Amino acid sequence: MFFASDNSGPVHPKIMQRVIEANSGYAMPYGNDDIMEDVRTNIRALFEAPEAAVYLVATGTAANSLALACYTQPWQTIFCAQHSHIEEDECNAPEFYAGGAKLTLIPTGDKMSPEGLSAAIAHRTGGSVHVAQPGPVSITQITEFGGVHTLEELRALTAVAKASDLPVHLDGARFANAIAALGCTPAEMTWKSGVDVVSFGGTKNGCMGVEAVIFFDPTKAWEFELRRKRGAHLFSKHRYLSAQMAAYLTDDLWLEMAQSANAASARLAAGLRANGAQMLHNPDANMIFARFPRAVHQKLQAAGAKYYVLDGDVATGDADELLAARLVCDWSMTDELVDQFLSHF
Repeated sequence: MFFASDNSGPVHPKIMQRVIEANSGYAMPYGNDDIMEDVRTNIRALFEAPEAAVYLVATGTAANSLALACYTQPWQTIFCAQHSHIEEDECNAPEFYAGGAKLTLIPTGDKMSPEGLSAAIAHRTGGSVHVAQPGPVSITQITEFGGVHTLEELRALTAVAKASDLPVHLDGARFANAIAALGCTPAEMTWKSGVDVVSFGGTKNGCMGVEAVIFFDPTKAWEFELRRKRGAHLFSKHRYLSAQMAAYLTDDLWLEMAQSANAASARLAAGLRANGAQMLHNPDANMIFARFPRAVHQKLQAAGAKYYVLDGDVATGDADELLAARLVCDWSMTDELVDQFLSHF
């Protein structure tokens, strides 16, 4: 009963097998392997973007930080939600790779609002040399609280950005889960909605460690290559990244795994509600924030369900006090494990 994070789940056997197959003979290094050429072609087809520049890195932090750096000058600011992934989980890496550019946080409970974004941009415009200048907008999809921006919500945000001639970055660490939740195409959730660059996550969704960075404006390609090398994120034995992404794309495995994770989360959410748990945020995809009594947490931990994020002291206090928890389902989560967890309520 392991609900700590989808980062904690196993690698899908098909992905592992493709890596093993790639481990034969010799291959050109630094992204010049034959597998990467197929990956590039397949991602362009998937995103309906034949001119897109496609690159692979091993971590989501590298994907987001290097992508944003290509659109950010050191004297600019990146606009993002107060609880965005680049603010809360990347140890100032976006600021570091952008040469010291700052983040401007849009106050929000979860999703950034067009009104909040518009006000923040307006506050940064005026031509004063004394303040940070407006830079790109970054949107986390899915959000840090498990919400999924609808296409309408995405387009409303990108419209505000485009009105000020600002580029838009989509942090897609859980991109596949958002697509599975919305039932749309990757193109509809990205460039057709005004997104300029996206990180197409694989690590949280059954890969060993690979993320794709996709620029819909190919003029950014050379700068990204230089930044990736300078930032120490260009793999020599790149074929092992390519092999993961190749398997991820084959027969829509990326979508199949996300659908499985979302279905497990929906089953868990329904069971939590049926047992009186309070949902703190709407669980749109594969991440749940809920509150339930300390006594239930104690029963769960005694039964071995220790691996989920918990806010509060389980050991001491009122048995009826409600403690908040974050529960995340990955592709390998089964109905049996979900039901086993729920059986302790």
